[in-house]
Amino acid sequence: MKLRSQGVEEPDVNLTPLIDVVFLLLIFFMVSTTFDKESELSIELPNAQGEVSEREVLQVEVSIDSKGNYAINNERIINSQINTLKAAIAKVAGDKRDIPMIISADGRASHQSVVAAMDAARQLGFSKLTFATRLTSEEK
Repeated sequence: MKLRSQGVEEPDVNLTPLIDVVFLLLIFFMVSTTFDKESELSIELPNAQGEVSEREVLQVEVSIDSKGNYAINNERIINSQINTLKAAIAKVAGDKRDIPMIISADGRASHQSVVAAMDAARQLGFSKLTFATRLTSEEK
C-alpha cells in the first residue's frame, strides 16, 4: 500500500481588507489636511495707515527678509547681488514692464536692500511700484 504524504499547505493571507484600510486612511488625511500659503522668508511688515488695495492677478512680488535675502514671488534667489535680482525679476515678468511690482520688506531689513530692489526695478523699466505694509491693530 502506497501512501502519499500530504504537502504542507501554506497559509493564505488575504490582503484586500488591509488595502481598503490603507486607502481609507489616505482619503481621511487628504480631506483633513489644510493647505496654507507660506513663504520661505520670514517677513515682519512695517505698520502703516490706509486702505487695503485689491491685488492684481499678474504682479511681481519682491520679498526682503531682515537679513537682506531676496525672494521673487516666494521663490528665493541664490544671492543678494543686484545683477542676480534683476535677472530673477526679468525672468518672472518677461516682456511686461507695466505690471505692478510689490516690495514686501521686513521692518528690520536694511535700507540698502530695499533701495537695491527699487534700483533693479528702475533699471528694468518698471513704473508701478508698491510697498506692502500691514494695518495697525486699531484700524482692523
